[in-house]
Amino acid sequence: MKSWLIISFVAFGMAFGSLILTPNKAKWLLQLSRPKWLIFKPAIPIIWTIIISFCAASANIVWQKNPGMLTTWLLMCLYLIMGTLVAAYVPATHKLKNLRVGAKIGLACVIFGLILLLSILPISRIAALLLIPFFIWNPIGTEYTEDLIHLDLDNKTGE
Repeated sequence: MKSWLIISFVAFGMAFGSLILTPNKAKWLLQLSRPKWLIFKPAIPIIWTIIISFCAASANIVWQKNPGMLTTWLLMCLYLIMGTLVAAYVPATHKLKNLRVGAKIGLACVIFGLILLLSILPISRIAALLLIPFFIWNPIGTEYTEDLIHLDLDNKTGE
């Protein structure tokens, strides 16, 4: 089986798994007040599809450089950790009904993402560049979560 197919299957399987693990389409999250600046909410699934596709392409490039090597497997583990954290944001935040959990998961995503970026940069600049959409989007998601916390503190949903 081709590496790009396996990597894509794992990446999108994690994304769909996140949807399955979130009961009732995150009813609790949907009831929260939204910041007024969030005018592009319908585009968020498309944005995440692009980010996941770019991350999968990045992982495939890294794999192709040194397939099967221990260091390559370790890098694939970093991709997997970052992807797991991204996929865990909504289910964990919803299950615990705690937006601060989401903010902490977002911070962990950035930390693992930076470790990954710095680790793959010497291997492939293109693979590293493919992670840039994640780093552009992550501050927006973090700001969104922070705004939700502040908007909903009166309802005790932020803590």
